[in-house]
Amino acid sequence: MIVEKIIGNIRTLDHFPPHMERVYMDSDDLVKRIQRVVTDHGTEIGIRLHEAKELTDGDILFMNEKNIIVVSVLPDDLLVIRPTSIKQMGEIAHQLGNRHLPAQFEGEEMLVQYDYLVEELLKQLHIPYQREKRKVKQAFRHIGHSHAG
Repeated sequence: MIVEKIIGNIRTLDHFPPHMERVYMDSDDLVKRIQRVVTDHGTEIGIRLHEAKELTDGDILFMNEKNIIVVSVLPDDLLVIRPTSIKQMGEIAHQLGNRHLPAQFEGEEMLVQYDYLVEELLKQLHIPYQREKRKVKQAFRHIGHSHAG
C-alpha cells in the first residue's frame, strides 16, 4: 500500500471503523515525506507524501468502512523546563541557543530533548525542570533557524 496524502486526523472523527491499526513513529520521522513503515498488525505501508507537510500524532493514513490506519508518535525523553522568572527564562534560552539546541513551547513550559549537560546546567542555575517521556507536536530537528540576513 502506498499513501500519498493524509486523509485527516483521528481527533476530528465522530465515529471510527471497527478495526484500527497504528503506525508507531519517532518524532524525528514525522518530517520524512518518503518512508516505509509497518503497522502494529504487520501491514507494510509506503509513505510518499506529495505535500511538504509533516505528519502529526493521530494522522489518518488509510480508512475504509472496516479499517483505519493511524500515526501514533512515540514519546520523547524530554527535559520539561519551567522557569520561574524572566531572568531564568533568558538564562536558559541563551544557553540553549549557544548550544544550537532546539526547544518547543507548550504553555509555560519549555521542552528540549534530554541532554545530560543541559540537565547539569539547569541544576547549576536552579531552574525548575523535570525529565519526562512525552509526545511532542513536531520533530525537534525540524525546528530550524538560520543566520542568513
